[in-house]
Amino acid sequence: MPKKEKGKLRVIPLGGLNEIGKNLTVLEYADDILIVDCGLGFPDEDMLGVDLVIPDISYLEANKEKIRGLVLTHGHEDHIGAIPYCLRQINPPIYGTRLTLGIIENKLKEHVLPYEPDLRCVSAGQTVKLGAFSVEFIHVNHSIADACCLAITTPLGVVVHSGDFKLDITPIDGEMMNITRLGEIGRRGVLLLMCESTNAERPGFTPSEKKVGKSLEYIFNTTPDKRIVIATFSSNVHRVQQIINVSARHGRRVAITGRSMLNIVGAAVELGYMTVPDGVLVDINEIKRYKPEELTLITTGSQGEPMSALYRMAFSDHSQVTLGPSDVVVLSSSAIPGNEKLVGRIINELSKNGIKVLHDSALEVHVSGHACQEELKLLQALLKPKYFMPVHGEYRHLSANRELALDMGIEDRNIFISDIGKVLEIDSKGARFAGVVPSGKVLVDGYGVGDVGNIVLRDRRHLAQDGLIVIVAQVDTDARLLLAEPDVISRGFVYVRESEELMDEIRQLATEAIADKLDACDRVDRMELKTSVKDTLTKYLYNKTKRKPMVLPVIMNV
Repeated sequence: MPKKEKGKLRVIPLGGLNEIGKNLTVLEYADDILIVDCGLGFPDEDMLGVDLVIPDISYLEANKEKIRGLVLTHGHEDHIGAIPYCLRQINPPIYGTRLTLGIIENKLKEHVLPYEPDLRCVSAGQTVKLGAFSVEFIHVNHSIADACCLAITTPLGVVVHSGDFKLDITPIDGEMMNITRLGEIGRRGVLLLMCESTNAERPGFTPSEKKVGKSLEYIFNTTPDKRIVIATFSSNVHRVQQIINVSARHGRRVAITGRSMLNIVGAAVELGYMTVPDGVLVDINEIKRYKPEELTLITTGSQGEPMSALYRMAFSDHSQVTLGPSDVVVLSSSAIPGNEKLVGRIINELSKNGIKVLHDSALEVHVSGHACQEELKLLQALLKPKYFMPVHGEYRHLSANRELALDMGIEDRNIFISDIGKVLEIDSKGARFAGVVPSGKVLVDGYGVGDVGNIVLRDRRHLAQDGLIVIVAQVDTDARLLLAEPDVISRGFVYVRESEELMDEIRQLATEAIADKLDACDRVDRMELKTSVKDTLTKYLYNKTKRKPMVLPVIMNV
């Protein structure tokens, strides 16, 4: 056996398992590391004030000299969104298709980095050599153009990473997923298949994107006298193209609103992934010049995100668009798990204002970009992998994908449901889990990356649930005197003007606690004074109100 093959291949997911989003996988062989995708996730409800969640890449930072490249499957946020933040710690060459890199370039303009990122454009069918790895990009269908799955040749065999995919026999861009090439790779032998699991619970096949075109045509035919407002994912270039096409056929002008929609449509038009007939696109500031029936608006906010364009329209806070009964709103998307309440809030608000809302439960105005069970089984049948690792999904999705693999004849001992940071080690003797590496979530709040952690979140939850009491006191520690009665400030606890008696009692207790401590000690420590005030008031307020506001003593030594 050649010496090289005595090495071990380590497969380390740093995101994208037991969660939706923040996909990042590491492949390591000897002194070479390959990164697949670098995505972000969205905060849970208990992550108060947090904007984004990105993977913890401390393992990659510690091994940055081994990194040979970052390869990208496609341009969705959950696969590329963390790149601007991770490039502050590591700077690998980044390989992606034209549209994927075009979207990244737009994102990077918003960030200040100490160096110029190394972006390298590849096309489907191309292979790049990165240390011990050789990566072939293979065209697949997805809800964004230029998506690829990856065939990664390692010294131990071929690892296929599916990326996000579906089998669309009649895709908008004219090219079907390259199942011929996947079959050829399968005949050569596949060591490991890492397969997406998003729709692993859904039977059958995912419908073609062209089905949405027919639904859009029906909506335009049945509402000729209304302005049509369509919310969809900004990255779904094919969907936006269909909306523009059907609007042009019906003699409507199209206006686009929402920052991410403008960015991605701009990149797609510039790179030739979208074609817009002359005179169809108009600036959102010009829409008042047209009658409602002459306009289509394409907007972000299909997930009900606060501050998105559709959210601001629904709550009459959009500077250019005011919605009313002369509008029909189409939600051309499905709610990402966890966003159902946000979407429901927008539908309720629009309905209250007499605006007709059409969504997927009423009309087929959305199809998924992810493979359902029969397509997942087809990929396994084509590749015939020795080992199988379901990726991209919560545990129930990973488990459903495992069941499909069992149905396809893969042995149970060769199927590995992993977790973030868990190392799958493969060598000539077999595959097994072998320890963990540092991993987890890094929270992004504004420009701060990682400065909001568990303690800060705990304080935010505490403040949100129980409010804050601030005690400001002036003391002379040398003379051991309280110079004036403490001030009491309440925020989010009780309304001061209606609780004067309680405020007086708090003030009196704080005075006594400080005085007692000053009298009892020869040398007065300000921390001891703070602790005394905090403990006294916390106990009193809980007994009095059954609430535990954050008590913040401010002791000034004069």
